[in-house]
Amino acid sequence: MRKAMIDSQLRTSGVHEDFVLARMGSVPREEFVPEAARSIAYMDRAIPLGEGRFLPAPLVHGKMLGEAAPTSADRVLVVDGGSGYLAELIRPLVAKLDNVDADEIAAKAGKRGSYSLILVDGAVEQLPDALGKYLEEDGRIVTGLVVRGVTRLASGRKIAGTVSLQPLADIGIPVLHQFDKPKEWSF
Repeated sequence: MRKAMIDSQLRTSGVHEDFVLARMGSVPREEFVPEAARSIAYMDRAIPLGEGRFLPAPLVHGKMLGEAAPTSADRVLVVDGGSGYLAELIRPLVAKLDNVDADEIAAKAGKRGSYSLILVDGAVEQLPDALGKYLEEDGRIVTGLVVRGVTRLASGRKIAGTVSLQPLADIGIPVLHQFDKPKEWSF
């Protein structure tokens, strides 16, 4: 099923980086979903994990990893959407990896170091200030971004103390509601 995922979902959608295909071909997705969902672990849809959390579709992780282009010198923070799968994909590719739950970042809890790369395993309406503080100058970030109700893959850098994101492609990414913008009313 992993080979079919690579051949029919990733390659056909433009994911061709050797390191991405190797990692996604070696990490068993079925170990990151509930027992009842193991038979559908490789389908091209997000898989519910319970409590409003999801394992994104394989294409989301393939595109995220390709855009991140991790190096063996990177110090990486993964903001986990609930599965732990993205952290496992990137772990052997980088110098250091910290995996933190999205709830912890949303609550601004815990002290973290400085990271050269941050990956958010889901889509956010607003980027938490805490993440900008954890990202070193010229550091990279890859995340999902919700813009007018549409989720997009986005990447950016921290330049002169400010993190800017550039939407790259519309793609179905589960939303991390911990990072929703407060609801406002206007004319």
